[in-house]
Amino acid sequence: MSRRVRRKVVRRGKEKVGIPEIEETTALDVKDVLDWIKLPDDTVIQLFSCLNYRDRASLSSTCRTWWNLGKSPCLWQELDLRPHKFDSAAASSLSPMCVNLQKLRFRGPESADAIIALQAKNLREINGDYCRSMTDATLCVLAARHEALECIQIGPDFCEKISSDAVKAIAICCPRLRKLGISGIQEVDADAINALAKHCPNLTDIGFIDCRKVDETSLGNVASLRFLSVAGTTNIKWNLVAQHWGKLPHLIGLDVSRTDISPNIVSRLFSSSINLKVVCALNCQALEADSTFISNNNHRGKVLLAISTDILKGIGNLFVETQRNDKNIFLHRENSKKDKKLDEILNWLEWVISYSLLRISESNLPGLDKFWLDQGTSLLLSFMQSTREEVQERAATALATFVVLDDENTNIDTGRAEAVMRDEGICLLLNLARSWREGLQSEAAKAIANLAVNAKVAKAVAEEGGISVIVKLARSANKLVAEEAAGGLWNLSVGEEYKGAIAEAGGIKALVDLISKWSRCTGGEGVLERAAGALANLAADDKCSIEVASVGGIHALVTLARNSKADGVQEQAARALANLAAHGDSNGNNSAVGQESGALDALLQLTRSPNDGVRQEAAGALWNLSFDDRNREAIASANGVEALVALASSCSNSPHGLQERAAGALWGLSVSEANSIAIGREGGVPPLIALARSDAEDVHETAAGALWNLAFNPGNALRIVEEGGVPALVYLCSSSVSKMARFMSALALAYMFDGRTDEIALSGTQNIPKNVNLDGSRRMAMKNIEAFVMTFSDPQAFSAAAASLAPAALAQITESARIQEAGHLRCSGSEIGRFVTMLRNPSLTLKSCAAFALLQFTIPGSKNAMHHVSLLQNSGASRVLRAAAAAAGAPLEAKIFARIVLRNLEQHQTESSSL
Repeated sequence: MSRRVRRKVVRRGKEKVGIPEIEETTALDVKDVLDWIKLPDDTVIQLFSCLNYRDRASLSSTCRTWWNLGKSPCLWQELDLRPHKFDSAAASSLSPMCVNLQKLRFRGPESADAIIALQAKNLREINGDYCRSMTDATLCVLAARHEALECIQIGPDFCEKISSDAVKAIAICCPRLRKLGISGIQEVDADAINALAKHCPNLTDIGFIDCRKVDETSLGNVASLRFLSVAGTTNIKWNLVAQHWGKLPHLIGLDVSRTDISPNIVSRLFSSSINLKVVCALNCQALEADSTFISNNNHRGKVLLAISTDILKGIGNLFVETQRNDKNIFLHRENSKKDKKLDEILNWLEWVISYSLLRISESNLPGLDKFWLDQGTSLLLSFMQSTREEVQERAATALATFVVLDDENTNIDTGRAEAVMRDEGICLLLNLARSWREGLQSEAAKAIANLAVNAKVAKAVAEEGGISVIVKLARSANKLVAEEAAGGLWNLSVGEEYKGAIAEAGGIKALVDLISKWSRCTGGEGVLERAAGALANLAADDKCSIEVASVGGIHALVTLARNSKADGVQEQAARALANLAAHGDSNGNNSAVGQESGALDALLQLTRSPNDGVRQEAAGALWNLSFDDRNREAIASANGVEALVALASSCSNSPHGLQERAAGALWGLSVSEANSIAIGREGGVPPLIALARSDAEDVHETAAGALWNLAFNPGNALRIVEEGGVPALVYLCSSSVSKMARFMSALALAYMFDGRTDEIALSGTQNIPKNVNLDGSRRMAMKNIEAFVMTFSDPQAFSAAAASLAPAALAQITESARIQEAGHLRCSGSEIGRFVTMLRNPSLTLKSCAAFALLQFTIPGSKNAMHHVSLLQNSGASRVLRAAAAAAGAPLEAKIFARIVLRNLEQHQTESSSL
């Protein structure tokens, strides 16, 4: 016996979803093939209704039957054009389907101009945003061509080019008008409002929001009004308001939020207006200043909603006979659905409160933390569960906005973000993001992206399956949705723990595809910057960086760096390439980036950008790439020396990050002696000396590293002396907070005064200015080199080690003398040979410095220790080290350090033999 088909209600959060339970006998035999064309027409239409326009069009093109069903009038009663480029050609192609179109949402005056070509004469409602430049002419034609309009809403942008003439034209052309909302008009005069009163007898809802001036007296003539909003409007004459608006016979709700209304006027309105039930006065400073009035609940049964009142309780009091006060009435509207008037009030309140909360969040006013935490967040989350898409969108936008404290530095309010999370806001946002409606998708993704800056929220998003949702949105063909989703992945990918999950969900491929698609289009800068930023974060992970390369990410990013004109895009593309090139020891991306056609030229070109961020990331990428021998020479061949010297010369007053990377790129390039000589000849010494005087520790390190490499060449060493580099290096050697900067400065000074510079000076091959005192510079350098080495000397420990030469004593000195970062330095054979030669130098200071340097380079476990040990062994340095360790006149430090180096060589040799 088979089961009957019945409907089963399944709960998913707070949403009820009807799911048909299929009768067993209706199941297809596995051998059968489902013929989709034979599906009932109603089923296909229902399927179409769950898809966005783009997917609906794709499905309609499957066959002739579905093409005809796709044009069914019931599918074309509403149209949201905001995500699409909408012009006259697009309107003409859509016009056959729009005969019965009733509701239309559009973005921008260009779309408004094209609406005429739709020929949707039965249009009942239009809703336009981003219409700041809309003119009277456009709005008048819209009204004249659509006489059946019942609702016109233009905002929330300031429509300063719309005047009272357009309002008057609307009144004359649209006699069925029920609702009119326009924001930011300079002035709505008496003629316009009286025309509305005369020609629109059904007009019940007016919103003149954020206007400069509205004629108060004439608004009192619109006798049909039930709801009126003048939120944010200035220059209101409140005495006229109290005199005329109180006489409106049907006025139920009045919104005066963000105005300067006084307690006295509110009291007069409550006493004079017979049917007025609620005044919404959010963020009205004059009211909030009178705490006694705000806390007074005796308003003759009428309700005042303000920042410091309990808004949900106040609204509940409006319906005390039908609604329990302990419930959120916006979420429990069972009784209001039965009462059309109650439902109408709630719909209006939903609209005006959500609008005001959005405006308040945008202004980021101080002193509202308590409000946002106590009830603002709860209100926004309630509105996200509204049945009306525009309210849901506005609430999500406000959530995305109210948590942001500082746009530039991505700083968000932790308390507000966590309040959203505590009230199940993440689940609600993800539900909106799963909607087929692209407007909801983009606003939900934006909110998730902003909230995910907070580590706890990011964790909640990941735990709720949000990463796969965001990755899916990143594949959207809708630019707005893809842009916000890419922003979400950018913020989520900051957390190391989420990079793998993003990769597993296909996020890396989706981001690369976004770049490949939108880099060929105009107007995609926002998508490209966010996608490149997310890839930059992901590329910092070794495994993710391999996948970025495997799916074509290197080519996409190089193309972006080469072709984009937007600073933000260039900066993130260069940062992504820098991170890809940072894994030289673990994968081949460094070499691959350098070998990608046009990569080095593009990065060198970006070092000339007027934007500091772009130059910083480009220099960082070139620095990382220079660790590869082939890349290093390719950079030099592409005029990289000139470009990087010019960059270093131009950034003495730039941010420290740029200074660090500019010096770092020259440091990397100068590893090659030929490049080092070229940098000196090109004028690279003076800017590096200037950077060495920076007050930033990171800049100290890179400038000292570059000067150390340059000083290996005697000609450069003399240039450093001539350009006043000795005092700069002495300053670093003695005063820098960074041990690495002090270490490399000491090594640079040692190179400069180990005798080779004197040879150049004596040979006369390089002219020395008369004001340069080599002997004085040498004495200064030696004094500070000795002082630096002595900071690692403990007389008691050294004496004990010298007496016993016990391994434990030597190990103790090694650990106390160790500079951790020095283990990453990699010297050439000639550099190691030069330190070995210094061990024979008559200068006791240079002996100690050389032994100390070789100790740092050979400490077991250091990254390049085996390389350095091999160079020492091949050069026969053991004999020199033994002589230094046994020299009677050598400083104790030089002897002990030399002994430790010998021990390091022996230890490495023992380990190699055991292998």
